[in-house]
Amino acid sequence: MPTASLAAIVQHCDRLLHTREIGDYDGAVNGLQMESSGAVTRLAATVDASLATIRMAIAAKADLLIVHHGLFWSKPQPWTGKKFELIRLLVEHNLAIYSSHLPLDAHPKLGNNALLAAALGLKNLKPFFASHGQTIGFQSRTRIARAELAKKLARATGMEPKVIPGGNEICSRIGIVTGGAGGDLAQAASEGVDTFITGEGPHWTYALGEDLGLNVFYGGHYATETFGVKALAAELSKKFNLPWKFLDHPTGL
Repeated sequence: MPTASLAAIVQHCDRLLHTREIGDYDGAVNGLQMESSGAVTRLAATVDASLATIRMAIAAKADLLIVHHGLFWSKPQPWTGKKFELIRLLVEHNLAIYSSHLPLDAHPKLGNNALLAAALGLKNLKPFFASHGQTIGFQSRTRIARAELAKKLARATGMEPKVIPGGNEICSRIGIVTGGAGGDLAQAASEGVDTFITGEGPHWTYALGEDLGLNVFYGGHYATETFGVKALAAELSKKFNLPWKFLDHPTGL
């Protein structure tokens, strides 16, 4: 069975994704989040590190789990109850976790935003949407009917998008930031797009989208962020000659 070094995989990921150079939310902790004994024979990828997906990774006999939303987002909590069970499973089954949040969003080839743009057939991508010291999204000039774009987004993600039809029926400048950027419609509009695709947003953004004259597509936080972890796992599989599996655990959100 092919075996790779965890340290070599982590080093490759950090270099490929510019992990130490990309700014992020304080709690994101990009990079290796859980160490193991150091040998990797099988990879798994999923969007969220949770007790449920860790159990799925163990069932798949993975020893390295690639995630977009990692174990650490808030201040440290006691290792009790479900938290203890999660850590116990990781240790007992020698399962390492590598997490990449904004570095994976922003990557021009493996990132969620670039790959969603490609799935929608958008070309000539330009940087878009400043966040934490760098741009993380992409924009494209094109002409496509709003209804047709909604169909393309549904095909790309497998989920019907929620649409705020605040702008023209023909979309001509489309910006993409996957995940939870719905609270930043004003920023998206200020950067010149007439159509903004993201994962989710709060109720009050419907009126804001109308006021801004902005078409908004909420494609689902989970559904818009499956692309990057799949691409990263496939890249690692090819480089290190390891099998991999995507663990689908959709939230519907």
